Amino acid sequence: MSFLGIDLGTSGLRALLVDGAGRPVGSAERHYGVSHPHPGWSEQDPADWIAAFRGAVADLRAAHPEFAALRGIGVAGHMHGACVLDRAGEVLRPCILWNDTRSHVQAAAMDADPRFRARTGNIVFPGFTAPKLAWMAAEEPELFARAARILLPAAYLNLWLTGEAVGDLSDASGTAWLDTGARDWSDALLEATGLTRAQMPRLVEGAAEAGRLRADLAAEWGLSGPVSVAGGAGDNAAAACGIGAMAEGAGFVSLGTSGVLLAARDGYAPAPQTALHSFCHAVPGRWYQMGVMLAATDSLNWLSRITGTAPAALTADLGPLRAPGPVRFLPYLSGERTPHNDPAIRGSLTGLAAATDRGDLTRAVLEGVAFGLADSLSALHRTGARPDTLMAIGGGARSRYWLEAIATALDVTLTLPEAGEFGAALGAARLGMVAAGAGSVAEVMTPPAITARIEPDPALRPAFAEALAAFRASYPAIRAIQ
Repeated sequence: MSFLGIDLGTSGLRALLVDGAGRPVGSAERHYGVSHPHPGWSEQDPADWIAAFRGAVADLRAAHPEFAALRGIGVAGHMHGACVLDRAGEVLRPCILWNDTRSHVQAAAMDADPRFRARTGNIVFPGFTAPKLAWMAAEEPELFARAARILLPAAYLNLWLTGEAVGDLSDASGTAWLDTGARDWSDALLEATGLTRAQMPRLVEGAAEAGRLRADLAAEWGLSGPVSVAGGAGDNAAAACGIGAMAEGAGFVSLGTSGVLLAARDGYAPAPQTALHSFCHAVPGRWYQMGVMLAATDSLNWLSRITGTAPAALTADLGPLRAPGPVRFLPYLSGERTPHNDPAIRGSLTGLAAATDRGDLTRAVLEGVAFGLADSLSALHRTGARPDTLMAIGGGARSRYWLEAIATALDVTLTLPEAGEFGAALGAARLGMVAAGAGSVAEVMTPPAITARIEPDPALRPAFAEALAAFRASYPAIRAIQ
């Protein structure tokens, strides 16, 4: 048997083939673009996702005979996108993506309605799906009137794979239409945006079977046996499945373009005032909470651009971890989510002197991102989550100095997984395995082997705590989450 995990990203699709034991067999990638027809707009043609899927499958079939034994597929997708279809199943307009901010007026109006936070457990962000449809109703009323089905990106791929409009609860949590505690659509919130349950996909748990692969696709791909398609997941829930973050407090710090601090929860404990996301997990009976900062490695990339030095070179010569210096960096280059919920907030670099050198600037940037993640951890603490160990993933995790700074600023131990596959594509494949009956959640969603543990530096903890307090004092709004 083999299983296929799909990571539908903003810039490309990654397909991972695993064997019956969940071990990676091979992978393939296809890339596509994003359209920005107006400032603040971000759109994508769903046909590009299908073309990328077909191309990736063609590569895997050509390189790996194991593909012929495919028995399960799981799709993880970038969240919040609005794919709007008419009664014939045709796409009415390009998908409005998660990083599109055109619906900020509609989002603010929804968030002012207390029903939304009460039922969803979240602030209504402009990137969420519901305000996008409210924008369509106001600005594209003819298209809105023809909207027969609204699907998230992963659910759109599920529709193409199975012929059924089915989505999962973790992805639906980012729409502002889901009653997150009850794990079901809220008819009242749908009605508030002029929609009904009939226009939504049927919801299943991410590890449940959403349907079977269409017969024509199975024939096209040379498959003879039945292939289960899982409900799937939003990208971060899938990443949690990929590293086995299932139990209370288990989670990760992801240092990608944006930064994410995620913790799994056994129960539902929303705190929307902190700008944490409180979402259903991709497996039954569990939720997860995460803080999101918009510029993590993007902050280091910014410094790389203005200094003309590669990010790896910037961090290579820092030596052992030191106490934070006088240079302070606020990492709000593109606005911020947790804890500010402010798209207009901007960063700064202060404390510069004639003696300031490139190393001082690099340390300040790494520390600023670490302190931003500490704000997310403080928000998690307010909900009762107390993770003392987090797995470090993402490109930024290659910098030992950065990881030591984060561990010390957060006062948590960071673990590093062994080299190999983990993350959203593996998590999606694991969901496909469970949906196809290849094992239970407990048997399949296991953590990887750990190759290193990075402990907080007790000698530097007081200096980092003092610098964190100064960082927070720069914006009084942060005090609300301490």
